[in-house]
Amino acid sequence: MAHSDANPDLVLLNGEVLTADAEFSVAQALAVTGGTITAVGGTEEIRALAGPRTQVVDLRGRTALPGINDSHLHGCAFGATRPPLALDVGFPAVRSIAEIQASVKEAASRIPEGEWIRGNGWDPGYLSECSGSPRGDAPPRPPGASRVEGGRMPDRADLDAVSPAHPVYLQDFSGHLTWANSRALELAGVTRDTPTPEGGVIHKDATGNPTGLLAEGAQALVQGSLPAYTRDDLVRAIRANIAVLHREGITSYTEPGLGPGGKSLFAGTCDQPTLDTYAELARSGDLGARVSVLLLLTGMGGSVDEITAGLAAAQVPADVDPRLLRVIGVKLFADGTPPNKTAWMRDEYSGGGFGCLCVHGATDAMRATELNEMVRLAHIAGHQLGIHVTGDRSLDAVVDALEAAQVAHPRDDPRHYVIHADLPGAQSLRKLAEHRFGANMNPAIKWTIVDMLEEMLGPERAAYQYPVRSAIEAGIPVTASSDAPVTYPNWRQGITAMLLRESKASGRVFGPEERVGLPDAVRAYTSNAAWQDFAEDWKGTLEPGRAADVAVLDGTITSLDPHDLPDVPVAMTVFDGRVVHSTEGL
Repeated sequence: MAHSDANPDLVLLNGEVLTADAEFSVAQALAVTGGTITAVGGTEEIRALAGPRTQVVDLRGRTALPGINDSHLHGCAFGATRPPLALDVGFPAVRSIAEIQASVKEAASRIPEGEWIRGNGWDPGYLSECSGSPRGDAPPRPPGASRVEGGRMPDRADLDAVSPAHPVYLQDFSGHLTWANSRALELAGVTRDTPTPEGGVIHKDATGNPTGLLAEGAQALVQGSLPAYTRDDLVRAIRANIAVLHREGITSYTEPGLGPGGKSLFAGTCDQPTLDTYAELARSGDLGARVSVLLLLTGMGGSVDEITAGLAAAQVPADVDPRLLRVIGVKLFADGTPPNKTAWMRDEYSGGGFGCLCVHGATDAMRATELNEMVRLAHIAGHQLGIHVTGDRSLDAVVDALEAAQVAHPRDDPRHYVIHADLPGAQSLRKLAEHRFGANMNPAIKWTIVDMLEEMLGPERAAYQYPVRSAIEAGIPVTASSDAPVTYPNWRQGITAMLLRESKASGRVFGPEERVGLPDAVRAYTSNAAWQDFAEDWKGTLEPGRAADVAVLDGTITSLDPHDLPDVPVAMTVFDGRVVHSTEGL
């Protein structure tokens, strides 16, 4: 036990303290002075340090662990897709089109006529009219599908019936599909004769008229008509996001792409003004979380010319405490996301053919050449690279590009990493480990959609997806993240998914050989995530000298059935030494 002479401000006693250190040591208590952990040890040792002004918390067996670091979370977008800026039309808040209609009707009754109604989170696989299930709990179906077996897809007429005068824009849970009413289509100029944008789909009925569903690139047709978020909107969105994160025990997160390339992503919440707003909040002391940022200098397309111009014009906030806000890298896209943003795969799959969003060449060789140069330019500019990649072939190409850049232009520990990393082969795992590059995976996404992926990719690839154990055994630092608002930022669900590898819809096990134990799962949300942030020397573990960021689970994690873990609330969150969330029990 190490400690200072001053009485601590806060002590936590009688708990299960998972330090997440190299040995995954378990203690009983810890002390906090200022914004720093000053002692970790047994209950009586730590109790003896307390003074008359020390806040003493009896954990009564609860688990304390380092403040959770969600290493891929679109924070401003998540806040903007929730009340008060948007309706919550996701499962389980709504389970039918009828319930969505009721929510939109209520909003129309209180919003001035003509103003936009926004909503987020709907999923046809969990709407009773779509799935054919009265409970709305059927397996999720591919976003953008024209019809769901046993039911029907939403239609603009559903929204017209309850909101004829207000334009309505409802984003699905995945970000791949927009549902709009007739008024919104009218304002956007979308008719039966509107050309379909490249990479998009305008769904039409039997008569050739738009149904109100716009997939992928076609979503921009309506998104371009949405009123831009004001600075006050962005502040409200960020604060709403952080309020949720505090309740979830999350004290750090990575915004994976902010900048001029984010104008059309998540309705503009990834644009440069969002980064500027973060900086303002950090300077004023009002941020309330530790945020790492990847710059998004091009859109989901991109080219060598665009990344060159973007690097030259990048606007990085100055005069900001780097422990609160730090731009640490650049995000690139190597391919898309099944089922609609096509992944670059070795073999065809039912979600589509081959495709690569950030590379314009018609052949694999041309794709790889363009990708290599984009990676090289960002690497020599000194940035960490986080590269979105989902296909097996594209992941090999990305790893080769990262390796080539590092070999040709050696840097001391650049910590590049692959984002999503769904299907890495053995050779790519070896190369990532050799160069100490990371893999950022999304276990809760697998839990949510793996049954659908089995239909698309086949049972072998669906079982292997997100091979956490193989990556860890290869020596790769694996981080886990929610990709919110794609999934809710419940890290307990992510840990459970890594422990069990079960499906949300069917309960079936996919890839049991890739299960990991609790220490590895916790590290993916704590110490490994701090490593990704270049911050492992000051956060990510509960050790003396580390930042006093702590999450307290309302239960004892080592004795819980993993199936029960997702529903266990967070009892307390400490950020920078301050209690920012606490239930009545603590």
